[in-house]
Amino acid sequence: MKNEMKLEFSAVSENEAFARVSVGAFTAQLDPDMNELTELKTVVSEAVTNSIIHGYNENPAATITILVKIDTDTVEVTIKDEGVGIENIDKAKEPLYTTKPELERSGMGFTIMENFMDEVEVISEQNTGTTVYLRKRLARSQTLCN
Repeated sequence: MKNEMKLEFSAVSENEAFARVSVGAFTAQLDPDMNELTELKTVVSEAVTNSIIHGYNENPAATITILVKIDTDTVEVTIKDEGVGIENIDKAKEPLYTTKPELERSGMGFTIMENFMDEVEVISEQNTGTTVYLRKRLARSQTLCN
């Protein structure tokens, strides 16, 4: 089964839950188990929060775009912003690193994404934006396909 959806919404914190639930609901057609679904929703939450807080500084005039593709047993999620970009992606991926310690950010977003997903790719350019590509093959769907 191939299917895809695209969401676009304002870069405000209130929309993080909308993004997480929407991606989870769309992915439910692959019949993921609860752990897979929770992990997927968590990484979407982390990536969207990064866009809102670090990319745009909570600018409601800015937008975040999410593209979700599913195919048989795999889900691919692309989260894109046109914000300030990431100066040093390798540094940003270090556990506990944050550019916003005053907001009590844990600096674990990319670490969580990398632990929960099979593939994480971050493409960013200063003053142009950031794209986070996430891919996961779902174990339960693999069993159903065989």
